Amino acid sequence: MLFSYDKTSSPLLDIPQWTLDNAEQVFLHGPSGSGKSTFLNILAGILLPNRGCVDILGQRINGLRSGKRDKWRARHIGVVFQQFNLIPYLSPVDNIRLAAHFANTPNASREASKLLTSLSIDGELCHRPASQLSVGQQQRVAIARALINRPELIIVDEPTSALDAQNRDGFISLLMDSVQQSGAALLFVSHDLSLSTHFHRVDALGKINRAGETA
Repeated sequence: MLFSYDKTSSPLLDIPQWTLDNAEQVFLHGPSGSGKSTFLNILAGILLPNRGCVDILGQRINGLRSGKRDKWRARHIGVVFQQFNLIPYLSPVDNIRLAAHFANTPNASREASKLLTSLSIDGELCHRPASQLSVGQQQRVAIARALINRPELIIVDEPTSALDAQNRDGFISLLMDSVQQSGAALLFVSHDLSLSTHFHRVDALGKINRAGETA
């Protein structure tokens, strides 16, 4: 798989092969600017490779048209963003229901409430605007939103960069426990190698990316 933002420039990513098994939890690291977020966007079908293919769960996602890629992503991939990307004026329940809407997930309100309760967000907190939640509470909502459609793959993009050590470790433990219970595979991306101790498999983007060999 090869990708560059400009056809006249050197490729940012040139990855001959990379695989992730069902229910596997992988830590992928690399310095800032090495293409980590670009790689995640390609796996999610937000960006398309210039050459090569991306096969996930038996589906060649770069062979789908834009609208079908969006629907496929909503049903099969959950994402926890760096800044969580909650809609600030919506409640936790409504943030999660919105994610469920794009995948046509049935009983979304009930499932959202169950997920939030399992992550210690219940009662009045479920209906408070997301902007009024603490960082730790927003983390839990972001995890619940990623899990609501029961995806087979969870992608996590540098979500701990602004957290202190205690909150960071607590978030990772909660995330990994939640993902393990769901049976999904987890791809956790960060530049912070100290977090790799939580994972059995650790990959360096520079080692799987031939473009990085000369960068």
